[in-house]
This record gives sequence, structure tokens and C-alpha cells, in this order.
Amino acid sequence: MDIPDQLRCLFSVSVEKRNDSVVIEIPEQEIQNGDLQPSKTYRAAVLAARTADETSDTDATTQSTHPPQTPPVEEGEQRTVEIEDLGDQGDGITRVERGFVVIVPDSKQGERVTVEITDVQRNVAFAEVVERLDYYE
Repeated sequence: MDIPDQLRCLFSVSVEKRNDSVVIEIPEQEIQNGDLQPSKTYRAAVLAARTADETSDTDATTQSTHPPQTPPVEEGEQRTVEIEDLGDQGDGITRVERGFVVIVPDSKQGERVTVEITDVQRNVAFAEVVERLDYYE
């Protein structure tokens, strides 16, 4: 998956059918934070929802109607993760709680690694590989 540097916001919502249209509502908090401006045009990416074990429709609805929560990671924290995708610069991408994106340079898709979170932003975090693990460890 490519995550461009121009990423303005990242959130989960439900897709709703209204009359002859399908609607995706942008949370008001994204406008209030200044990331998006009304009446401007933006590119949007739609990704399939996580499996039922990873998220629920209730979570998606709650996130679309309530202000965003704080990031689920902190600088200096270590996590063991699996690299799910690669960004357009070749950086590894993984997701933690609530689908929060963590970008991990110098990693490969499918690799299992222990990372240390080095930078946390509102919508994304960055981490460095501390240890490469055997998949079954």
C-alpha cells in the first residue's frame, strides 16, 4: 500500500447509501484540526474493513461521530509486529490498535519484527527495527 507524504488525515467510517448516492462522511474534527477545508477537493482512498476479529462496525461508527482518540502508541515504546504492506518509498507499513498506521523503514512485507516507536503524529507513527524475528517466535 502506498501512503504518500501528502496524507492529510486517516480515519474509519461507514459507507452509507442515500437515495441514488453512496456517502462517506468526514468527521467534523478533521475540519476543526485544519487538515481539511470545506469546499476544497481531495483525493480519498477507500480500503476494505479489517476482519470481524480486528474491528467491528460499532468501532467504525463510533470513530466517525466522535473526536479522534489519542494515538495508541508512544515514543520509546517497543512492539512486535508483522509488516503488512510497503509504501511507495519501500518502507514497511503495519497497523496496530484501531488500524493506526506505523511506518517502519528497512523492513519487508511479511517480516515479523520488534520495533521501537521513534515519532508519533496524530494519524501515523514511525518506528525503527530493533530485532528481526523468526515468524514463529
